[in-house]
Amino acid sequence: MRAIGLIGGLSWESTVIYYQIINQRVRERLGGSHSADSLIWSVDYTTVENLIFADRWDEVSALLTEAGGKLERLGAEVLLICSNTFSRVSDDVARAATVPVLHIADAVGAEVRARGMRKVGLLGTRFTMEQPFYRDRLAAHGFEVVVPGREQRELVHRVIFEELVRGVLREPSREAYARIVADLADDGAEAVILGCTEIELLIGEKDTPVPVLPSARLHAEAAAAFALAGSALDEPGSGPLA
Repeated sequence: MRAIGLIGGLSWESTVIYYQIINQRVRERLGGSHSADSLIWSVDYTTVENLIFADRWDEVSALLTEAGGKLERLGAEVLLICSNTFSRVSDDVARAATVPVLHIADAVGAEVRARGMRKVGLLGTRFTMEQPFYRDRLAAHGFEVVVPGREQRELVHRVIFEELVRGVLREPSREAYARIVADLADDGAEAVILGCTEIELLIGEKDTPVPVLPSARLHAEAAAAFALAGSALDEPGSGPLA
């Protein structure tokens, strides 16, 4: 089993999902009381949150690259940035690393492709929904990505930073997100990507008229598959390397 290195705390609320899913998949695969060989370097979220809102992405890149290096020195044999927004610096982390880096958008894109979908919606932070680093990576998998209108994007973004990263789950926010997913479905989306790892704490398929694709879960499953099989990256829920 390859040791998995998680760059987490982005936020820690969703890093918990990664740890849980990775260990569940390893136990399902190996049986008994098996669990994953894994390491987590969890950053102080306020520090990186302040940097992205100040558009100081070079400093974010340096911080996460340093975290990746620490995980490598501790024995990690594959790295993940446990975030969609912070995958903006994934290529920088990958260039500095000597081990593979699994990109979250590739894990999601592989799942969409495996399901044969041609048009999907995307929810996430304003950075993820509006900037090209994530949408272009998804589109490279061969499907169309659509996002909500401006006012809905602002609502999704606000709920993430004012509620979800702080562990606050409110029913009005769940209902608002469900309406936005329904609007994207009316626009032709066959599914909606939960492109912020905290969103899957708030809504699931029981709340929506079309399937939702939980990015943290898919990324974690890709990590478990890679750790166990080395290069089993063509299965649904898995993605190629950064």
